[in-house]
Amino acid sequence: MTMTRRKTLALIGGGTILAATAAAGYDITRLPNAAVAPWGQAGQYADPRLRALSWAILAPNPHNRQPWMVDVSLPDTVILYVDPERMLPHTDPFNRQITVGLGCFLEIMRMAALEDGLAVEFDLFPDGSDAAVLDNRPVAICHFSPTDAAPDPLFAHVPHRRSNKEPYDMTRDVPTEALERIAQAPMHFPMEFTNDAVRVERMRDQSLRALRVEFATERTLRESVELFRIGHREVNANPDGIDFSGPMFESLRMTGLFSREASMDMEGFVGQQADAAFAENMLSAMAHLWQVTPDNSRQTQIRAGQDWVRINLAATAEGLGLQPLSQALQEFPEMSELYEEVHGDLAPAGGTVQMWARVGYGPEVGESPRWPLEEKIVG
Repeated sequence: MTMTRRKTLALIGGGTILAATAAAGYDITRLPNAAVAPWGQAGQYADPRLRALSWAILAPNPHNRQPWMVDVSLPDTVILYVDPERMLPHTDPFNRQITVGLGCFLEIMRMAALEDGLAVEFDLFPDGSDAAVLDNRPVAICHFSPTDAAPDPLFAHVPHRRSNKEPYDMTRDVPTEALERIAQAPMHFPMEFTNDAVRVERMRDQSLRALRVEFATERTLRESVELFRIGHREVNANPDGIDFSGPMFESLRMTGLFSREASMDMEGFVGQQADAAFAENMLSAMAHLWQVTPDNSRQTQIRAGQDWVRINLAATAEGLGLQPLSQALQEFPEMSELYEEVHGDLAPAGGTVQMWARVGYGPEVGESPRWPLEEKIVG
């Protein structure tokens, strides 16, 4: 994560950090290069299935858990499973967000296969599914076969897609025409949007209140904090979760000013600075977009994920930053009041709001860490 995103933290212990920088310049200037190497390795495999999968692992997913596992032991087939060790039981108790992330994975795999003249047909949850929890049954059996279908133009934006979690430029409006073009990207469910100033202001407030509910709930805050990767060594060793790398965070780690323990105290200095930084992000939204589905079945969640990554790629094509706002859509009890409020606003006719994002023009950000494809192959 970049210094820009948390620029308020740059004021922490100035003299201490300068001293640490002088004493340990090597560590402070290291970047987690190994953790982002899969972005450069995408498409570099002989087997077209592995080529497609090497792109699919770059898909957006909640808390960067990368919950996918794939079996490639059968010819022309990929079997997708979920890794039960990579759930978010407190913020995502029914594994809805995880399932949406798996849909993102499948859609990028499908688009990548088209680049090689291959169609992919999905047999979703062939052995059934449980609405309460994902289990060890296959999520999808994916069949590869030759096709004359044209490649998907959105695929060109996969290497450049980011979840932009920085403050957006509040002097630049998001054009309605750009949002209308993004809304053409989904294949299954319509995308809705607003850049109306009054409605955007209300949604800014809702997104910030929801974030504060998650932070104020000890178990949901701890779920995130336990996934912190602080400094390049931790990020390279575990290229998932929430990364804090770069000179500022190396300095804060070395001086003891930033740690998991300190992050659990929302009344302490780190907690207050984090709240200020996230408030700056939420309140800089210049537009919002969201998805509503008529039901909330596992198959629907997968298709919502397919649409969601297409929306991400279309936003990338427009030069727009996009950050998911998942907190108010989470189904834990403390969030229920805001959950109902947001659903009343965004889905007044009923249905499930699967995803919601703030949109705007933001700074350039780097790639998120990823496990190598080889670590995700089973069977």
